[in-house]
Amino acid sequence: MDVSTNRINQAGFWDKLPPVWDSDDEESLICCSVTDETHDVKTFAFRTPKGHLFHFSPGQFLTLELVIDGAPINRCYTISSPPTRPHLLTITVKRVVNGIVSNWLHDHLKAGDRVRVLPPSGEFTCANYPAKKYLFLSAGSGVTPLMSMSRTHSDLADDRDIVFLHSARTPDDIIFESELKRLSYTQHHFHTHFICERNGARRHWNGVNGYLTLSLLQLSTPDFLEREAFICGPEPYMRSVKGMLEDAGFPMEHYHQESFSFETLSKTQDEQSADAVADISATPGIELFNVQFQKSHREITCVSSQSVLDAARQSSVRLASSCTQGMCGTCKAKLISGQVHMEHKGGIRQREIDQGYVLLCCSRPLSDLVIDK
Repeated sequence: MDVSTNRINQAGFWDKLPPVWDSDDEESLICCSVTDETHDVKTFAFRTPKGHLFHFSPGQFLTLELVIDGAPINRCYTISSPPTRPHLLTITVKRVVNGIVSNWLHDHLKAGDRVRVLPPSGEFTCANYPAKKYLFLSAGSGVTPLMSMSRTHSDLADDRDIVFLHSARTPDDIIFESELKRLSYTQHHFHTHFICERNGARRHWNGVNGYLTLSLLQLSTPDFLEREAFICGPEPYMRSVKGMLEDAGFPMEHYHQESFSFETLSKTQDEQSADAVADISATPGIELFNVQFQKSHREITCVSSQSVLDAARQSSVRLASSCTQGMCGTCKAKLISGQVHMEHKGGIRQREIDQGYVLLCCSRPLSDLVIDK
């Protein structure tokens, strides 16, 4: 459908629905509003320049391609709005101490600004795991993907049996507190519970103080073993919750968690890569390939079973990277010659792939390579 055939009438609505947004056609989105959720959390709403519709699954994330202080940097943020409201897309961002991107967004991004983005991606979505009963567990800004899921069910008038337990530092740090309470009031089978470490500045707090424990979970959700569980929050929180559920006998095939790791490659991953190199002579079917970085005039050896980024790090070649999971696009590079097997998670556009770009964190060599780095 040609967007030129769509007209906005005098009431401000489309006479015909516009087509779905194509990130290859419109690489940037326009920020149309900024809303304070708490003292250190803001929601940024975006629309497309041509007024196209967004299409995604609740719980997926968006990757922002920013330039901060002259340096390119990418970050993934979960979409907090539901796909049932396709004209706008929102991300909800918590200011992090010394966080380069979160602080820049809070201090600089305003209505009218444009931001380059990659299309929505991710597999952390209830759409992939339909169930009669859900258990949503979140902490801090981990509430955002579960909020998208909750809003979706509400918009569809699907009064699904959902128990939503959210943990926060204080009552004033609860993101979407009023809306989650409203969902509990308006949907018979939607139940919200808040757990706060301490009262903070709010004198009148009738909720639970402390941390999520098995006793609290059993009290609020006696049938939690029968539910499809989605968990999102800081790494320590998710480790604790996962261990708690495992000890309680929860069927882990019904456990799903979301997290973004923007730190350097973990020791475990480095050790696995080193082991792959060490065992090369004893492993049939594994090959060694030569990788040349054209601009830096560096040359390394890469095992066919490891990513180019892993091999570069082992050889002390510094390359820009962030998520190391094929999501954010930070390690994108032009492949001048050679072939790779790439398994990305949305961090690169098809148009870029067609132009010869790859993500080094999730690309394994199939031949000798020459890379424009």
